[in-house]
Amino acid sequence: MKLPHLEDLPDLRSRRVLVRADLNVPLDEVDGKWVVADDFRIRSSIPTLRWLVGQGAEVTACSHLGRPNGSHDSKYSMAPVIAEMAQLIPEVVVGENLRFDAGEEANSEEFVKELISGFDYYVDDAFGCAHRRHASIVGPPKYLPSAAGRVMAEEVEMLARLIEAPERPFVAVLGGSKVSDKLGLLRSMLDRVDKVLVGGGMCFTFLAAQGTPVGDSLMEPNMLSQCREMLESGKIVIPRDVVALPSSERFGRCGGAVEPSLFDGGVPGGYIGLDIGPRSIEEFSTIIESAKSILWNGPMGVFEDPRLNTGTFAIADVVAKSEAYSVIGGGDSAAAIIEAGLAQYVSHLSTGGGASLEFLEKGDLPGIAALRDSWHR
Repeated sequence: MKLPHLEDLPDLRSRRVLVRADLNVPLDEVDGKWVVADDFRIRSSIPTLRWLVGQGAEVTACSHLGRPNGSHDSKYSMAPVIAEMAQLIPEVVVGENLRFDAGEEANSEEFVKELISGFDYYVDDAFGCAHRRHASIVGPPKYLPSAAGRVMAEEVEMLARLIEAPERPFVAVLGGSKVSDKLGLLRSMLDRVDKVLVGGGMCFTFLAAQGTPVGDSLMEPNMLSQCREMLESGKIVIPRDVVALPSSERFGRCGGAVEPSLFDGGVPGGYIGLDIGPRSIEEFSTIIESAKSILWNGPMGVFEDPRLNTGTFAIADVVAKSEAYSVIGGGDSAAAIIEAGLAQYVSHLSTGGGASLEFLEKGDLPGIAALRDSWHR
């Protein structure tokens, strides 16, 4: 997928460049003051910013932070980000929260023109926002020569490999809570992959669709017919056994002390399924080991709870050991493989979250299309 890169921009000496970065970082309140809790996204933006500064450009970065809903809210001020950025690359100016103006999310042309006023070029390095049709994402490329930053270019290149010409067998491992949240991705994957391994809460709707009892596990009755239809493809593999807790037991990061039970052939009433079991881990692992291309999005269970992390960490281990081209599609699966200490062993760890999934489902995003159209204009 051809995108304009930084090197495609004209001479940048003494030119003003607006960079749409993804600086939407988590904040903590310390002694009554908001500070950056995790600077990963800030540091990810530095290669693009440093290259532009090195070319002699005057650089301003802009981003949203949280959901202030179009009004000024000091809780979502960019001040902590500005302070952090000043330590890393003081030559770059960081603007205030884009979402303080309702025109950002409304994709207001007036706000776009106000935003780009005085700038010569635009760089989009916010892949995680590329699925949003917001003013700072789709607006500037209509008026300014534009390019993809390093994060944007790498994400598109790496994810596109799974869309355009993946090596086979191509295996998708999908987890998470609900089938409804990933219905589009599931259907898209069935057209492209050889196998889809389904874990997490969403597997129980598939199990129920084939008549397996699921007890009190998360299940979406309105998704049963869609699950039956997808199971008919013969490509979907669901767990043979599951790890469960009594429905009254707390689980998660602050879970209780009750030991989970293993059930084969269904979950009885009074229990809730929360991880895949050893037979399922073995079957999933065998399929993954044969793959040449792997997409993993979504944990196999409630991995935040040490009693329920075996399935997720086992899949993380087999993906990391594979010689296949492997992409972790952001979100909780990214957090899991980082927690397992295996992130460096996969081909690409996407930071895009929802943007990654939508790109893999649709093959394009509004922010990517805007850059491409700017290049051809």
